[in-house]
Amino acid sequence: MANDKHVAMLKKGVDAWNKWRLKNPYIRPDLSGADLRRAYLQRANLQAAILVGTDFSDADLTGCRIYGVSAWRLKLKEAKQQNLIITRADEPTVTVDNIEVAQFVYLLLHNEKIRDVIDTIGKKGVLLLGRFTEGRMVVLERLREKLRDLGFVPMVFNFDKPETKDFTETMRLLCNLSHFVIVDITNPRSAPLELQATVPDYMVPFAPILQQGEEPFSMFADLQNKYDWVLQPVVGYPSVDRLIEVLEHKVVRPAEAKFNELLARRTKLLRVEN
Repeated sequence: MANDKHVAMLKKGVDAWNKWRLKNPYIRPDLSGADLRRAYLQRANLQAAILVGTDFSDADLTGCRIYGVSAWRLKLKEAKQQNLIITRADEPTVTVDNIEVAQFVYLLLHNEKIRDVIDTIGKKGVLLLGRFTEGRMVVLERLREKLRDLGFVPMVFNFDKPETKDFTETMRLLCNLSHFVIVDITNPRSAPLELQATVPDYMVPFAPILQQGEEPFSMFADLQNKYDWVLQPVVGYPSVDRLIEVLEHKVVRPAEAKFNELLARRTKLLRVEN
């Protein structure tokens, strides 16, 4: 819960608040769960404040200093968040327009390891999509093992989990981070809707695989024909051993070639636009 004295001080106005912060530099304001709807907080010094579950709906946060804040589960509907300062006063000023991404941006600027991780995912991350039930977990495990042997970082999104409101958004985020995607369309349940919601918006190579004896869902051919980053043909496999045997030649190499082609295409488009 919020510290009532801290909330009361903030509600006295930004000038009074900032003066209090100057006089008490070692106090970490606790505004957790505070109701700050429609509050006028332009240029308020919120450095190091605890903002867990704080309600900033319709508030004006323009120009606030937010270095070091703990920002989790904020309510920001219709809040103004322009020019939020994420750096210390003694650092070159860097601003963002979203308080929830501020911590991440600061980490990118100051943590080489974080940058290395993101760079590694972009170059080596391979997303595995599919419905991997208990009887098909061996396919997933063998794919992961082979991809690791080839120097990739496998990430898994299993369709055999309960859907939530964030189901599609999670998949879209993982696709956007990936070097390429291997999608097993064997016995799909969620795959049709999820792929149709993702493929059109993300120019990332999708390499489809399918256990022999199964048929692709009816709309899959349309995705292949409309979006050239969905690779053709579908790679069929009679057994897990055979899939692993041909994975590098029939799946990984074509996906990497398509990635390079798409990268060249995006670079050309950027040059034209500039």
